[in-house]
Amino acid sequence: MLKIRLRRTGARKKPNYRLVVADSAAPRDGQFIEIIGFYDPLTDPATVRIDGERARRWLGQGAQPTERVARLLAREGIGAGAPAAASAATPA
Repeated sequence: MLKIRLRRTGARKKPNYRLVVADSAAPRDGQFIEIIGFYDPLTDPATVRIDGERARRWLGQGAQPTERVARLLAREGIGAGAPAAASAATPA
């Protein structure tokens, strides 16, 4: 199964992340298929750049975003990430 997840880059205590499409069995910073975005949590506000067209394409092909990536996609208003994040945030 394919996942859209964060891949950590940057120095110690100064993380940057890339949004990548990878096989779910691959290690966090291991092999990936494609980079579709960038996330820097240390800037104020956090910097998020996502190629919406590529993200929608991978979501359409069945790639599953992780929880954090689903929230980032929802924040950017991209595809299937929005309903998943909204339903997860709604109290039962």
